[in-house]
Amino acid sequence: MNFPYLWLDLLLPLVAALDFNYHHQEGMEAFLKTVAQNYSSITHLHSIGKSVKGRNLWVLVVGRFPKEHRIGIPEFKYVANMHGDETVGRELLLHLIDYLVTSDGKDPDITNLINSTRIHIMPSMNPDGFEAVKKPDCYYSIGRENYNRYDLNRNFPDAFEYNNVSRQPETLAVMKWLKTETFVLSANLHGGALVASYPFDNGVQATGALSSRSLTPDDDVFQYLAHTYASRNPNMKKGDECKNKMNFPNGVTNGYSWYPLQGGMQDYNYIWAQCFEITLELSCCKYPHEEKLPSFWNNNKASLIEYIKQVHLGVKGQVFDENGNPLPNVIVEVQDRKHICPYRTNKYGEYYLLLLPGSYIINVTVPGHDPHLTKVIIPEKSQNFSALKKDILLPFQGQLDSIPVSNPSCPMIPLYMNSPSHSPATKPSLFLFLVTLLHIFFK
Repeated sequence: MNFPYLWLDLLLPLVAALDFNYHHQEGMEAFLKTVAQNYSSITHLHSIGKSVKGRNLWVLVVGRFPKEHRIGIPEFKYVANMHGDETVGRELLLHLIDYLVTSDGKDPDITNLINSTRIHIMPSMNPDGFEAVKKPDCYYSIGRENYNRYDLNRNFPDAFEYNNVSRQPETLAVMKWLKTETFVLSANLHGGALVASYPFDNGVQATGALSSRSLTPDDDVFQYLAHTYASRNPNMKKGDECKNKMNFPNGVTNGYSWYPLQGGMQDYNYIWAQCFEITLELSCCKYPHEEKLPSFWNNNKASLIEYIKQVHLGVKGQVFDENGNPLPNVIVEVQDRKHICPYRTNKYGEYYLLLLPGSYIINVTVPGHDPHLTKVIIPEKSQNFSALKKDILLPFQGQLDSIPVSNPSCPMIPLYMNSPSHSPATKPSLFLFLVTLLHIFFK
């Protein structure tokens, strides 16, 4: 045995093996900083803000270009521990980070993913809540809310009814973060059930609320995304693993069908940040014993990786004028699936549209000009870690001064209240109200 080399291997590990224990703020920060230092070429650690008690809201970016956006490279994010007493997602994201950085250059799939994607990972959106849990419980603990006793998943602007609550520092930090990146796909990780839940969480008649559901214009994509995650989790896909909870066929549900939720983060992402987000409920018990963490990792690892890959669905590209200048804030929508807050190009003239295979007409709209229609065909088999690339050249010279650089986001008011189909009859029924009360601690 070559002892000098053995000692060298022991003294110079890139990252100490991450154990399957719960990591409090100090331990989590130490791990993230070690990863950022030892894998500086593919990671970037930064804080998007602070909690009520001044704890950093850390985000680790993993990608070949971790420190800045690159044209054509989509942005993906995972957020966990929004409810401080729902702990599995927090630990899974730490292990996901460990797996990604240690697999780069060894696993072709992971290497390609890192080459083609900027992956933003926030292990804890509510660190104060996590630290406040003194007696872990499967159903409810004091740490669910933030330090000011606000539920962060009821704290965002709502597109269906006024949500007149005090915006919390953690919520405001996330809202500001969403404006700084062109996020395309996301998931937020929770506990207390075992299901992949897709938007909308709230609803009106125009979105199907009278039928006890609330569907987006991109419902086919959202159902596909939820099935993508659930089908690779051996327990989630059963749909009935949590014996004291509802049954979810194939481990998937529409959020509103489960129970209406006002001020949720996934609806906010989809409407105001142009980011498709689903909610992943990962454990029947909100705060399970540590010895169960390895099995949670084994059951979710494939799903976590496969879900990131879906950021490359559909079509992407840039919109240019006839001189080749990229045009920001141009509306780019697919006919027959218009968003109530239209999706626009970013400051680089980029657009990303998550679409399933098929034929679509893209409608590009610039103020003062006729709509420009472009047909695209999304192939059955997607390209290698890339959406279909389709740049759009508009037949005029863009007046860049008249197209504001900062996104004139839709006002953060209940946009659906102004829709023609909205009426008082769209309010949740007594049955749905009772379901809400019964499930109020689940998300």
